[in-house]
Parts: sequence; structure tokens; C-alpha cells
Amino acid sequence: MTTNLRYMTMALFAAAAITGCKRDEEDTLVPPPPANEEEVITTMILSFDGQAGAADKELRFTDSDGDGGGVPVFELDTLQAASNYNVNIILLNETVSPIDTISNEVLEEGVDHQFFFQPIDANITFAYADTDANGNPISLQTTMACGTASVGSLKVTLRHEPDKTAAGVASGDITNAAGETDIEVTFPVVIE
Repeated sequence: MTTNLRYMTMALFAAAAITGCKRDEEDTLVPPPPANEEEVITTMILSFDGQAGAADKELRFTDSDGDGGGVPVFELDTLQAASNYNVNIILLNETVSPIDTISNEVLEEGVDHQFFFQPIDANITFAYADTDANGNPISLQTTMACGTASVGSLKVTLRHEPDKTAAGVASGDITNAAGETDIEVTFPVVIE
């Protein structure tokens, strides 16, 4: 009887030890989903809708292999001097089928995105034409005015999670924007 009691006691302790060491399903570590999975952007199109008789124009940047090291291709129209344009920005991922229009995602996540424009030796001024849910600029739509004839470039930068309340950011100054750059393209520009 003592032997049976001893075996039963050991079995009870073993069962308690096994049950006590069992990990709850809640305790298993599952990595969190990425906060912002970076989109692949192979193409940026600036579609210029000419106003008051100015012809429609387009500036297109394509890097078909993304960050793969291939040489990007620019297709560039000459912009008309002393003209105003409504500009729409289209971002595409052409590595997938069907082609993914990334600018739709930028619009959906408008509070987390903003485009910035930096003309370099090109007589261009701009004004934001669209806003996010908080009334801050996104700039998938913008207005641009071309001044006198010039040759230069236009740097277009899309920032993810910029500080839209920082000094100058709402008016297009990238200096205090912070955030991460989703894409940055410097377009050669000719204004005649």
C-alpha cells in the first residue's frame, strides 16, 4: 500500500509539474505586423493640365527594376513659359500585374503623406491643391506656374509621416518635415 501511495504521489507531482510548465497560447510571441510596409514605386508621372491655352504636358520617371540598379528613364515635355498648370501626380508599381496605382494608397493614407517640390534654376512656383482629413496638404494635385524661359530641375519628394505641423511644412518647406522618404525624383526641366 505504501508503494502504491508513493507512486500515486509521484504521478500527482509529475502531472502538476507538466501542467504548470505548459505555456499558454496567449504567451506565445508573435511578431507585430510591419507599421508601414514600404511600397514599390517604379514610376512617377507629373501630368500637367495646361490652363488658358497652354498645352498639356507630362514629365515621367520610370525605374522598371525599382532599386535593382538599372538606369531610370525620363520622358520629358518642354513646359511653356508664362503658363499655369494643374498638376496631378500618379505613382505606379509596374513590377506586378495588374499594375498597382500607389497614388491611391497615398490618398487613402493622406494624413501620413506629403509631396514637396524644390525647383533648382527652373522658374516654377507651386501651390498645394488638395488636403488630407486634417486640412493639411498632400499634393497629389497641385498648381504650378512657369515663369520666364529657363533650364533647371524640379526635385519631387514624397515623405511618409512628415510632421505637417512643423514650421513651414504646410507651405512646402521640407526642411522641418522629418519622416521617411518614399520616393525622390529630380526631373530635368526646360521652360520655353
